[in-house]
Amino acid sequence: MKKSTRNVLIGLGAAAVGIGTVAAVSYSITKELLKIAMDRETPKSMGKCKGNGKGMGMDKEKLAGSADMANYIRTVSNCAEKLKNCEHEMIGIQSHDGLRLAGHWAPCDKPKRVVIAMHGWRSAWYQDFGVIADFWHDSGCSVLYAEQRGQGESEGKYMGFGMLERYDTLDWVNWVNEKTGSSLPIYLCGVSMGATTVLMTAGLKLPDNVKGIVADCAFTSPQAIWKHVVENNLHMPYSIHAAAASDLCKKRINMSSQGYSTVEAMRHCKIPVLFIHGTDDKFVPVEMTYENYKACASEKELLIVPGAGHGMSYLTDKGKYERELTIFWKKCDGFESARKRI
Repeated sequence: MKKSTRNVLIGLGAAAVGIGTVAAVSYSITKELLKIAMDRETPKSMGKCKGNGKGMGMDKEKLAGSADMANYIRTVSNCAEKLKNCEHEMIGIQSHDGLRLAGHWAPCDKPKRVVIAMHGWRSAWYQDFGVIADFWHDSGCSVLYAEQRGQGESEGKYMGFGMLERYDTLDWVNWVNEKTGSSLPIYLCGVSMGATTVLMTAGLKLPDNVKGIVADCAFTSPQAIWKHVVENNLHMPYSIHAAAASDLCKKRINMSSQGYSTVEAMRHCKIPVLFIHGTDDKFVPVEMTYENYKACASEKELLIVPGAGHGMSYLTDKGKYERELTIFWKKCDGFESARKRI
């Protein structure tokens, strides 16, 4: 063999090893990212973030892309503790796929409606809704605070980013109707991943007394939010991870990261939706709510709160938030959906 040929082959071999090493490292990083995104058990790497976040040590504050998250957590802690300790009934149901799901039933006297509240990613029912719980109660809302699968007291090894949780929401609707005799208007309300969950639920066949959806800072799909967070908050290229992320997602929940989206659900939506988002959201970009709003085929309202970060719209402009929600309820309590009119 000529020396030049041998050198070329050696070079190609080294390149192949290099490419293989890069691929292996990329897959390892993707696997860790998917653990952080979907697994019930929080990876040890989460919560050890240093520097600019380009390493694998990450905590929720870094993923949210804003140091203001710490201030937000301090602000809501008292409200969260109050809601957690309020008088309520701890309940449980079996999901469509056999998991035991936990919930907290907080009825009010002479209720006008029922709110089914779905919290966000790696959060809790009392954490996400503590600040608004008194307003709901004072407005005549009995509330079912659900615990999302793979979190809190609900069973499940993985979180489904709304793709599985939409069916859980329908299970909770059925529970509420059994509890109340289908006599009260029901509203599906969520924050962040919970908002995505309730929007995706709109693509299912819902009972006629489900009158509306309130979605506060929803993302459009697992793939879309993963891409945004990885590129904008973790400063890593997502394209080299996309295929592996979709494959790993499918292995976990039997659906790829592109398996369903809020945009698809909104195209088939038949009940009114109130979309809410803050302009300064560094975790879920406000453009995703614009995309959801544009796709929505039903009656819709849009509340954009200037200066509000992720999940902070209520705290940023409580007066406007409460006014818009009250108007929405008044309009929709007697809403007769297109399903019934046809």
